[in-house]
Amino acid sequence: MKEIIRKKLKEKNAILLAHNYQPPEIQDVADMCGDSLELSIRAGKTDADIIVFCGVHFMAETASIVSPQKKVLLPKLNAGCPMADMITPEQLAVKKQELPDVPVVTYVNSPASVKALSDICCTSANAIQVVNSLSDNEVLMTPDKNLAQYTARHTEKKVFFWEGYCPIHHNVTPEMLSNAKRKHPEAVVLAHPECQPEVLELADVVLSTSGMLKHVAESNEKEFIIGTESGLIYPLQKNHPDKQFYKASDMFICPDMKRISLDDIVNTLDNLSPEIRVPPDIQERARNAVERMIQIF
Repeated sequence: MKEIIRKKLKEKNAILLAHNYQPPEIQDVADMCGDSLELSIRAGKTDADIIVFCGVHFMAETASIVSPQKKVLLPKLNAGCPMADMITPEQLAVKKQELPDVPVVTYVNSPASVKALSDICCTSANAIQVVNSLSDNEVLMTPDKNLAQYTARHTEKKVFFWEGYCPIHHNVTPEMLSNAKRKHPEAVVLAHPECQPEVLELADVVLSTSGMLKHVAESNEKEFIIGTESGLIYPLQKNHPDKQFYKASDMFICPDMKRISLDDIVNTLDNLSPEIRVPPDIQERARNAVERMIQIF
């Protein structure tokens, strides 16, 4: 199946992207693995005509925003993101009226239509730097309240936050992480900033998925508890067979990130659908928010 996919990708001049949370067989067949924005930017610099994004809907939208000249395909149209669904452009427009002149910093894990109403985007890796780069003393962060609260602890600015969250990260409790620490007392705890503040307090380091990959590669430690979606453990084990990795909780499984199969990729390449296309007016405004972030770094 993987040979068939690689052949079809070559025939269509397509590139296959896989988020770090995708199943192992998807990661193994991909041209690139990584964070969603990182993948979109890297893919945009290639000469591929088609991007097949193995992730969720907002990720394919972001790829379309970054590379409007390319055809972007999402193998499973119902691969969504509950957190991205917790905010709409209509709701954000109302909030902006309540907080006039307060800039909106929107996490890339959001719909394109929400990015289009935002002043600047951020990732889980650069949220603190993005907020600190703004001259304003107050900011509104959407849609993840946990990332916003984490950022607020590392800035002198007043941070208003949206009441959204990633259910997969948010539902993991301090007790679950404490149990993992008791089972593996020598392990370094890495946690994602989408987790609740009480969980982050128990972590040794708070990092994005790309940050976790980098930290483990540079660390002399041999055991790690991974406080994010369990799909990240596969590339960690693959790259570091001499180290041990443990799930912080059995609840760290995102059903949407596991929807795409190898069969789905074949069907997508055969039919060149489902295609994700962002309307031009939304695309341009959302691109401005994304590019403003990119220009900082």
